[in-house]
Amino acid sequence: MALNDLELIQKIMENKTMKRTLYKVLRKTGVRRDQIKLEASFSEDLNFDQVDWALFVYYLEGFFKIHLEDREIRELSHVDDTLKIVSQRACVGCL
Repeated sequence: MALNDLELIQKIMENKTMKRTLYKVLRKTGVRRDQIKLEASFSEDLNFDQVDWALFVYYLEGFFKIHLEDREIRELSHVDDTLKIVSQRACVGCL
């Protein structure tokens, strides 16, 4: 296998791990399994209120060992947005 192939495999596995971890975070906040989709909106599909947001951010930062700034939290509107930010910020190999 070439180095590029190994890098591609590593990226795919990293993405799967992040998706699984994000799924665990959402389940911890009380989101039902059938509601968890990448295109799900926090406000419309998941009906997040202030308590849900507080729990979500708490678990998200803890599980991924990151700290989100207030402006980053305000940018989160869909589950996919969260995955993108976590992918940029999470420590690879820390999961």
